Amino acid sequence: MNNKRLFSIIFVVFIDLLGFSLILPLLPYYAEKYGATQLVTGLLVASYALMQLIGAPLLGRLSDRFGRRPVLLASVFGTFIGFVLLGFADPIGTALARTFSPQSANLFVLGILFLSRMVDGLTGGNLSVAQAYISDVTDAQNRSKGLGMIGAAFGLGFIIGPATGGLLSQWGYAVPAFVASAFSFTNLLLIYFWLPESLTIEKRAQMADTKPAVTLGALLDALRRPFSGSLLTTRFFFGLAFAVFQTIFSLYALNKFNLQARDTGLILTYVGVLSVFVQGFLMGRITKLFREDVLILFSGALMTLSLIGWALTPSVFWLLVVLTPTAISGGILNTLLSSTLTKAVQPQEVGGILGLSASIESSTRIIAPILGGYLLQSFGTWSPGVFGALLMLGVSVFIFRTIYDHPIAAEIRARSVEPAPAPHGD
Repeated sequence: MNNKRLFSIIFVVFIDLLGFSLILPLLPYYAEKYGATQLVTGLLVASYALMQLIGAPLLGRLSDRFGRRPVLLASVFGTFIGFVLLGFADPIGTALARTFSPQSANLFVLGILFLSRMVDGLTGGNLSVAQAYISDVTDAQNRSKGLGMIGAAFGLGFIIGPATGGLLSQWGYAVPAFVASAFSFTNLLLIYFWLPESLTIEKRAQMADTKPAVTLGALLDALRRPFSGSLLTTRFFFGLAFAVFQTIFSLYALNKFNLQARDTGLILTYVGVLSVFVQGFLMGRITKLFREDVLILFSGALMTLSLIGWALTPSVFWLLVVLTPTAISGGILNTLLSSTLTKAVQPQEVGGILGLSASIESSTRIIAPILGGYLLQSFGTWSPGVFGALLMLGVSVFIFRTIYDHPIAAEIRARSVEPAPAPHGD
């Protein structure tokens, strides 16, 4: 494991997610200031995930062809442009309101907000490229540890960013956006001057001469494979269950326990810190003790039980208790699904498969808020948890039948114990 490169890419991911999470909680307030309805605000938030759904697999596959570093540079530059547009939206809106009608100013600003989120989303598949970078600089024995540390950096960014954005917003919504753009520009400099290309001559020599096509059809072929297709299917249904939990939790806490924003934020911070601990500290240790397919199956079953507990919990104390296994199982599954995917395909496919995985996860963030809101409104506070538990029960059965003890899983375990030539894929 190349520790210098590993630290470099982890730091880059942390800075990137810090900027992203700085403005994310403020978007609804930003949009509301300029007359957006709840529907328009929902579409604004979903526009990022929708564009990432398109961009992430293409960026991943392009990184397989042209290298991780140039694609990371292009991706972070797109993020920088998106934040700059977001920062200028407020002052431009104020100036237009003085010159023209407030309605014209509102429409113009909302257009800029949509454009900024769509540009950032289309180029925002850099997490999957960063994961591919980790795959390049780690061996099979340390892959889960390295990807776990990426997950920890991701989580830390989301813990620190929203609080920082909230503090900065007292001076106007443009301030957090410009600070986020400064973070992105810093990231550009870090990648350009500090981050070397991970697809070295030696790495490229391990790849087949034929490069995978940069087409949606070529990427979707991965879904038809017996093992990596099962991992991607698991990613979708686990991602949907977990995204319903994440997106509806604040409304659930308000309706069931009358918790205010500060208390809900503290609970989610607890979940985030625990997930960071699991991914950053535990992953390297537990993957040396247990097979990855066993851990994936265990985590799916644990997530099923914890979501049932979330649905039925009678008090805030018990809520904290059941959220502990939720955070643990979510952290393990998030890391191992990516780690196992990188080991199940050929080296020249790693970026593309991780990009497709990120795209699948983005699709769940489009569906989950609508589905979770419908369940909560129609059936009560217990229903999102029961839905998620039933979904994860089916996922656990699916994992047992298609991933657990699969011949490729056994081959991956053998390579992790004793390094061997590159995998042939499924």
